[in-house]
Amino acid sequence: EPIQERFFRPHFLQAPGDLTVQEGKLCRMDCKASITQRIAATFLGLPTPDLSWQLNGRPIRPDSSHKMLVRENGVHSLIIEPVTARDAGIYTCIASNRAGENTFSLELIVAAKEVHKAPVFIEKLQNTGVTEGFPVRLECRISGEPSPQIFWKKENESLTYNTDRVSMHQDNYGYICLLIQGATKEDAGWYTVSAKNEAGIVSCTARLDVYTQWQQPPQTTKPKKVRPSASRYAALCDQGLDIKAAFQPEANPVHLTMQSGLVESDDL
Repeated sequence: EPIQERFFRPHFLQAPGDLTVQEGKLCRMDCKASITQRIAATFLGLPTPDLSWQLNGRPIRPDSSHKMLVRENGVHSLIIEPVTARDAGIYTCIASNRAGENTFSLELIVAAKEVHKAPVFIEKLQNTGVTEGFPVRLECRISGEPSPQIFWKKENESLTYNTDRVSMHQDNYGYICLLIQGATKEDAGWYTVSAKNEAGIVSCTARLDVYTQWQQPPQTTKPKKVRPSASRYAALCDQGLDIKAAFQPEANPVHLTMQSGLVESDDL
């Protein structure tokens, strides 16, 4: 007997929900429309549904940034790349054949484009000295968008985790700190902090010196030279007190003249 042709309205086996996509990124909406497996196995001549898309009630036409694809497994895709603020709104997918149509809708929210700024140092590391046994902080301040990752190194060795004595800290204002509790001679050396994000990387290096004790500069005393005066008790020379010249009765004050390179005894 001849097979009677019958038609059935399509329905969606797969449909996406509301989406939020960042401006400049790719957006993909996948769906699959079909008839039930029982009907497909029983009847012939059931037309495959056609799919179309609308944005805020207006048909979407394929162009350089809007593409409509169909895969072999029957999945239909609307691809938008790059997404712009004009693409935000209510999307409606319509599946139709000779028996009727079915639809689903979703909202696409376009988030503002992420700003990328390479890290920069607002305040750099400074060379630091500390007495052995005391705590010390190596500090700097960094800005960047998005917030950069921070890496510390001592000489060529990476500092990857905190210990009870050495710890790494940062806050939401860009301040970075390496804290050393009870500095030792082994802590002395060159320290490097690096900041990295999608826009770039920046580094800064400073020296930490650890002293056993604070060293004072040596005191230098310059000997004073004394000029003899008219008094017999004040005849002093570079080698000390000249007893004979000071106490000799016939010493005449007139002969005690100023000698070059001497200063007044009052300068002692």
